[in-house]
Amino acid sequence: MTPITVQPADLPLACLYRWERERPNEIYLSQPMSGGQVLEITWAQAARQVRCMAQWLQAQGWPAGSRVAIIGKNSAHWILADMAIAMAGYVSVPIYPTFNGESLSYILLHSESKALFVGKMDDIANLRTGVPPELPLIALPLAPNMHAHQWLELVSATSPLAASPEPAGENTSTIIYTSGTTGKPKGVVHTFNSMAWGVSCATRRFPMSSADRYISYLPLAHVAERMLIEQASLRYGGHIFFAESLDTFLQDLQRARPTIFFSVPRLWVKFQQGVLGKVPARKLRTLLSLPVISTLVRRKILKGLGLDQCRIAAGGAAPMPADVLQWYRNLGLDLVEVYGMTENSGVSHSTLPGSRQTGSVGKPYDGVESRTDTDSGEIQMRSPGLMKAYYREPELTAETFTPDGWLRTGDKGHMDREGYLSITGRVKDMFKTSKGKYIAPAPIEDKLVTHSSIEACAVTGANFAQPFALVMLSPEALELSKTLEGRNTLERALEMHLHDVNQQLEPHEKLDFLAAVTTTWTAENGMVTPTLKVKRPCIETAYGPSFERWSHMKKGVVWADSPA
Repeated sequence: MTPITVQPADLPLACLYRWERERPNEIYLSQPMSGGQVLEITWAQAARQVRCMAQWLQAQGWPAGSRVAIIGKNSAHWILADMAIAMAGYVSVPIYPTFNGESLSYILLHSESKALFVGKMDDIANLRTGVPPELPLIALPLAPNMHAHQWLELVSATSPLAASPEPAGENTSTIIYTSGTTGKPKGVVHTFNSMAWGVSCATRRFPMSSADRYISYLPLAHVAERMLIEQASLRYGGHIFFAESLDTFLQDLQRARPTIFFSVPRLWVKFQQGVLGKVPARKLRTLLSLPVISTLVRRKILKGLGLDQCRIAAGGAAPMPADVLQWYRNLGLDLVEVYGMTENSGVSHSTLPGSRQTGSVGKPYDGVESRTDTDSGEIQMRSPGLMKAYYREPELTAETFTPDGWLRTGDKGHMDREGYLSITGRVKDMFKTSKGKYIAPAPIEDKLVTHSSIEACAVTGANFAQPFALVMLSPEALELSKTLEGRNTLERALEMHLHDVNQQLEPHEKLDFLAAVTTTWTAENGMVTPTLKVKRPCIETAYGPSFERWSHMKKGVVWADSPA
């Protein structure tokens, strides 16, 4: 196995200069605008805007290595702003647009950011409460109307930077503040080298080229989208399409027809449920068993999803239910599961292309070492893609690494004899019932979310005789729950699902009841992260006062209309 090394030509700015020279008139970014228009930005146009903005940033006179933040939904100019920050010699600090004012204020102050790029956002109320009044704002195209410098005006009035600076690979490129399921956001420090190594590592297993098309819709402030979409497209010269909104997402997918597509399990399940809502599962199984018809059916379904050209499809950020993986594979989509985290550039393990395996996240990528702690079962790994540190948190950094330099992932798991890694949950998520039995929530939650009425769930019950689960209803189920008849129908369906799931569990794992939640868990109300991971401590704090009462009701399904 040839070692993976990072060359200066692999770094993102060097790649931008290459495509600026070699493919100036080819389209790099396709951005939906208002009124159904699409703005197409070529490599030459992208590079010119980046050069103009880098010149303007340098003119502000901030010291080299100063931090500049970006907040907003994904857009072409989000990526251009990130490149401009790097070209100017500064460090980008991406921020989730769903962070509340308190988190936004904390990140801007903790990172000592000198300015803030503001992009497409649904609501700017958090900017008013979270942005220091003296902080300069630069509004990207599609940003809400606000008092700020305007990207287009600055680019128009500024000459492009003539030089082509290439920062050293060991320089800090970005500080990614993790959304976190607990505590304050932590600033993960990555260098140009660590992220470039991650791209090289992942694409050795999943090769990419300039012919690839991507659709960007998961937050660019998250490491997965940043690596797979921004960094990989820069490295290989691919074409990025952007989604306009949640309502137009299916049309956006069909417009892009991506060859590379990554999604979180919750969305893969929603896509599946959308198909099964039109073609019942039994009928679909029959159609897929017929030799000639099956090919036409598979092609039609994938084309309807906009995934008929997809050659690399991946799920990650949370465990992927095994039956969902197999369902897509039966459609002819080679869906792989990937495992990583912000602290390792999102690059650790994946299932192998063409594999039919389920129940594990596969093997380490080339160049990644993996092990599990003999006492706690915690997964630990190391590679050249690891973060440099947590920004301004030396004690927390020291706690996150073992004395011999391995990253403590916080995930619990085990490896089989062939080296396949299975994740059994978070070390800190494990809880003990009053019977003294330990419960790992994740495998039970994987089974629960396969029901079409369940959008998300959280298994809990520390110090109760048996665990139980809060299940957030899907939009369709939520609508059904608004009538008494609908609720009765849902209760019967969920009770049957509870029975089916309990049949698959050990006696100490069997769920006592399901609490049907009619309040949607969102990043805005703090119940999930921006990548839709359930924030278990927040769920337990919000609903905890009702746990005892629900338990005493002795019902299979109880209703949690709002947090206690």
